[in-house]
Amino acid sequence: MNLVMFGLWVLVGLLAGWLAGVVMKRGGYGLRGDSILGLAGSLVGGGIWVTASPAAGLAMVALVAFGGAAVLIVLQRKIWPAID
Repeated sequence: MNLVMFGLWVLVGLLAGWLAGVVMKRGGYGLRGDSILGLAGSLVGGGIWVTASPAAGLAMVALVAFGGAAVLIVLQRKIWPAID
């Protein structure tokens, strides 16, 4: 893993969190909470993918990082919804 890949994970995670807040109007924790969840999911998803496939391209890692962020945010919405 290099610094560019890590920076991409951070960027993708923050973008996924922001996008989830826009798309899923109810049940979130606001921009900050959604961004933190997106960042965590992105780091976990990207880390798992790089560990499983070290020769993965940058675009594929970005897609998997986004997928990890989206999964974590959807799980949060379904399991721990915020009080509206």
